[in-house]
Amino acid sequence: MSTQPEALRLADAMLSLDAWNKTGPKVLMEQAAAELRRLSAVNAELMGALRKITRTMYHIETPPIESLEEQMRNIARAAIAKAGGAA
Repeated sequence: MSTQPEALRLADAMLSLDAWNKTGPKVLMEQAAAELRRLSAVNAELMGALRKITRTMYHIETPPIESLEEQMRNIARAAIAKAGGAA
C-alpha cells in the first residue's frame, strides 16, 4: 500500500500509458472524478471551519484569550481530523 495521496496517484496514472493499458481510461476517469468530488467536500469542510473560527474571533466580546484559543484549536482539530489528517 502506497503512502502517496490518492489524488497524486491518480494524476500519475492519468499520465501513464501503462496505467491506461492496465486499467482503462473509463476506470481511471471515474476514479479521478470520485477523488475530485471527495477533495471538494474536504475543501468545503475546511473552509467552513475557517469561517467558524473567523466568526468566533469577531463575535465574542472580549473572551478570555485562553478560551478563544482553545475554541479555535478545537474547531481546527475537528476539521483536520475530518479531512483525514493528524491533528
